Amino acid sequence: MWKGKHIVIVGPAHPLRGGLATYNERLARELMLHNKVTLLTFSLQYPNFLFPGESQYSSDPKPTDLDIDIQLNSINPINWITTGYKYKKIKPDIIIFRYWMPFFGPCFGTFARIVKGNGHTKMVAITDNIIPHEKHFYDKACTNYFLGCLDSAVAMSKKVLHDLQTLFPNKTVAKHSQYHAHPLYDNFGAKINRDEACKQLNLDPSRKYLLFFGFIRKYKGLDLLLEAMALLPESTKDIDLIVAGEFYEDRQPYDDIIAKHGLESRVHLHTKFIPNDDVRIYFSAADVVAQPYRSATQSGVSQVAYHFEVPMIITNVGGLSELVPHGEAGMVCEPTAEGLSEAIVSIFEGQNIPQMKENLKELKKQFSWESMVNCLSAEN
Repeated sequence: MWKGKHIVIVGPAHPLRGGLATYNERLARELMLHNKVTLLTFSLQYPNFLFPGESQYSSDPKPTDLDIDIQLNSINPINWITTGYKYKKIKPDIIIFRYWMPFFGPCFGTFARIVKGNGHTKMVAITDNIIPHEKHFYDKACTNYFLGCLDSAVAMSKKVLHDLQTLFPNKTVAKHSQYHAHPLYDNFGAKINRDEACKQLNLDPSRKYLLFFGFIRKYKGLDLLLEAMALLPESTKDIDLIVAGEFYEDRQPYDDIIAKHGLESRVHLHTKFIPNDDVRIYFSAADVVAQPYRSATQSGVSQVAYHFEVPMIITNVGGLSELVPHGEAGMVCEPTAEGLSEAIVSIFEGQNIPQMKENLKELKKQFSWESMVNCLSAEN
């Protein structure tokens, strides 16, 4: 484990919002137990025309316990150079990059190459994806450029580790990369009483609730889940769906599915960005979290569900099933409406949910932040 180091985490942090910022800030606090930590975040993360949501920025106050440098401009090469020379002079011991899409490869790669000129700073990456969910012609070139400056990496799914080692076998980082599961999101507070959570969301506590949580894009499969709701037998008509997250694409196709099947009374749309303070309300109301993804590497939503001990239905794609043992933490099914419908029926049968909740208490112990830090520091 690193001790007495100056560590810089490069990636989203306040005033940016979302799961990546939440993760980076939580990682910073873990590292701060033994080190000095700076979060280097973006003055411009995405140009507005590339950002599909309503806002990139949080309305929460700036954390007073974190050192956040709002500096990087993702599309300005002059900024990459000047910021690189600034940190070359600072000479941090380690820089940890959060790499989730090739768009940032040129920015991160140029910055890192300049800093490495000091002959001191080690470059590490946490890789959410090597192959993005939504592919572009420039993906491999940008990722190749970035990976060339790294000393080591930690992949958050075995699939991403495989992609890294097979697509870029000649890179130094491919020989010094390893897997570690996404740690628990344990910073959303404690679970609250289910009836109280339902009251705050204006829901009937006598109903059963599936929860789809997070931003909405095609690969997340919300349309499949809506079609699955329409396939449920009459005996399960007491099961409703909560959709909690912002649309990152046209919502009309989803509204059309709801209208086609007459699901208006059973689908509760909270289609806005969910601030951190409200996350526990949704997970406290939910009986099951559904992740009907068409493709995936790993998912932070699973780690929120683990924290709140809510069983999951996940599709058998990417690295999702690595985290959710079938029949223990939830149900694994094929990414089809029929597969999801069968999983919903199955998970609500008998004592499955109470037993899975008990299992989750034990299973979640493996996803510690201390273990993640040990993995990051193992090659350095």
